[in-house]
Amino acid sequence: MNAYKEVIEYLYTRLPMFTRDGASAFKKDVDNTIKLCNALDNPQQKFKTLHIAGTNGKGSTSHMLAAILSEAGYKTGLYTSPHLLDFRERIRVNGVMCEQDFVTDFVQTHKALIEEVNPSFLKLL
Repeated sequence: MNAYKEVIEYLYTRLPMFTRDGASAFKKDVDNTIKLCNALDNPQQKFKTLHIAGTNGKGSTSHMLAAILSEAGYKTGLYTSPHLLDFRERIRVNGVMCEQDFVTDFVQTHKALIEEVNPSFLKLL
């Protein structure tokens, strides 16, 4: 098995997921998110962001805004969840899915942090 497949299997089996674990995977606060951000030197403060929230239309709205901004010459990063076929669909830069090595390197580099914080699957990456 290659490293990418092993990392994806790790994410699916190790981290709590609402679709598999039910309510026990749900975190009522953002404590784990804050712990992860702090440990990663708060990357969210190093670039301009749009956070799109709500019940319906987040994916469509996010993709449209990323396309508009990219066409206007901005470098865009897009994170959406869930994915349809490939985990890398969640992470795009200028419309291009991230490389398998990006996911593998991130998880392998931060595995101790992931296991310490035990974030839900939806909050990771």
